[in-house]
Amino acid sequence: MIGYTVLGTNDLPRAVGFYDALLAEFGAKRAMDLPRGHIWATGPGKPMFGVMTPFDGGTATAGNGTMVALPAADRSQVDRVHARALELGATCEGQPGERMPGFYGAYFRDPDGNKLACFIMG
Repeated sequence: MIGYTVLGTNDLPRAVGFYDALLAEFGAKRAMDLPRGHIWATGPGKPMFGVMTPFDGGTATAGNGTMVALPAADRSQVDRVHARALELGATCEGQPGERMPGFYGAYFRDPDGNKLACFIMG
C-alpha cells in the first residue's frame, strides 16, 4: 500500500550517513541519489524510504504524532536496529519490548528528530 516515505532533514550529509548505516540492517541500498536527498530500497517494486531537504527551502521539522515504522524479520532484528540507531546518534523513545500480545517494537528519533519504530508482529 505504501510506495515510499520521505523524512525531512536540515543536515543532508549527516542524515545520509545515519540512514546508509541504519537501513543496511534491512538490506536496503541507495536506489536514487537526487539533488535534495536520497532514496533507499530493498529491491525493485518494494516500498522505498528517503530523506530530503524541504522542497520549499524552509526548515525541516519533525511532525508531532508522525512516525514511520520499519518491519523487522524477528525480535533480534528489532533489538539490533534500535541499538544501531542509538550508536548512530538517535535518541531512545522506547526500549525494545512487547507492547501488547504479538507486537514487539522499539522506538527512536533520528538526528533530525523524526520518530521511527522497528517492529515485528506475531
